[in-house]
Amino acid sequence: MLRIGLLVVAGVAITFTWRVFDRILNDRSPIIVGILHSQTGPMAVSELSMIEAEVLALEEINAEGGLLGRPVKWIIADGASDPPTFAKQADRLISKDGACVIFGCWTSASRKGVLPVVEAADHLLVYPMAYEGLEQSPNIIYTGAAPNQQITPAVQWCHEKLGARRFFLVGSDYVWPHCVNAIIGDQLAALGAEKVAEAYIPFGSMDVSAAVNAIVDTKPDVVLSSVVGDSALAFAQALRQAGVDPAKTPVLTFALGENELHAMPLGSMVGNYASWSYFQSIDRPENVQFVSAFKARYGRDRTVQDVMETAYFSVKLWAQAVREADNTDVRPVRYALRRQSLNAPEGTIAVDPQTQHTWRPVSIGRIRNDGQFEIVWRSRTAVRPVPFPSSRPREVWEKFVLDLNRSWGGQWIAPAADPTRAASPARALREKPAP
Repeated sequence: MLRIGLLVVAGVAITFTWRVFDRILNDRSPIIVGILHSQTGPMAVSELSMIEAEVLALEEINAEGGLLGRPVKWIIADGASDPPTFAKQADRLISKDGACVIFGCWTSASRKGVLPVVEAADHLLVYPMAYEGLEQSPNIIYTGAAPNQQITPAVQWCHEKLGARRFFLVGSDYVWPHCVNAIIGDQLAALGAEKVAEAYIPFGSMDVSAAVNAIVDTKPDVVLSSVVGDSALAFAQALRQAGVDPAKTPVLTFALGENELHAMPLGSMVGNYASWSYFQSIDRPENVQFVSAFKARYGRDRTVQDVMETAYFSVKLWAQAVREADNTDVRPVRYALRRQSLNAPEGTIAVDPQTQHTWRPVSIGRIRNDGQFEIVWRSRTAVRPVPFPSSRPREVWEKFVLDLNRSWGGQWIAPAADPTRAASPARALREKPAP
């Protein structure tokens, strides 16, 4: 009996000692990640769902045992639809909270605010939003669509399939729409098409009357819209109330998805179009699984859209990179991310190692009366990202972006009260309207 007792004691001691050494040699503390989106302000209507998608992906990772034998813990910060706030929150997530990666931003203005923070810290931002391109940072993985994966295919499609020759460009008054419209302007010139006018609505403004009246007056063949957030909802409703009929003057939006459609009166955008890499209606088993998982987590009446799917697969891409690097440190993970690919709900996507942008398919959808999209065109395969369109040299594009920033007093959103701007809520039309 004494021998058995000694063996038991010895066994307990060995187990205890092994656990002590295991804890010393193997870190079991949570892996901290940052989620940085607008929970308040005019962009909250769009960004809150991105948080949900990122949390869903992180919950699934934890349910599978976490990463490297450790659970993942996320800290959610509110950028409040304000670039300086985004910058402060990014700094806090890195320096105070110890986040090893940040998933975040929607607007390019918020990303521009965060960029110097992550570069100064040599850190990592994963940016899951379609954007204007014209940027490339070693500290950012761009998982959203580049302009040749959203903007230029849509313009070409409108020209070929809708027979559009007269284009009206409208956007919120900040860096993304200005860059998008410059890219479109170059393309229209190459196509021999006409830019009827270019109008801007102050960021977050609900007064869209000047832009709507200009569209009614000029009667373009198509309206290309980069109006975002609450303004986009007001703009869509005002167009329909003004009698702008998609059968005669369709709107193609680069900023409205299924969630925003469900936040406005049914029918406000029916018959119009959107250009994204992903729509909820994509018929793939991987998409059915994603949509089902999201609805099971957040409610059967919920919808999903491109930015949510991108946010979701962005987390999964990062997790793959962590496993490959066998590390959570920024540099090895950042390097491993450049080699990742994934069978995402939209199809196979991959990070391009040269640009740190992502290969993605392109889709154009027509808005149905149930708030979903009928896909009317889709690329056969994922498209290689080209962040700097070939219509101008890279240095010219970079100067264009910096000039916008300088003209706005070092900001990435145009000051609405600038006395050199038109007194109307929408910016003065730059082109003389066609008779």
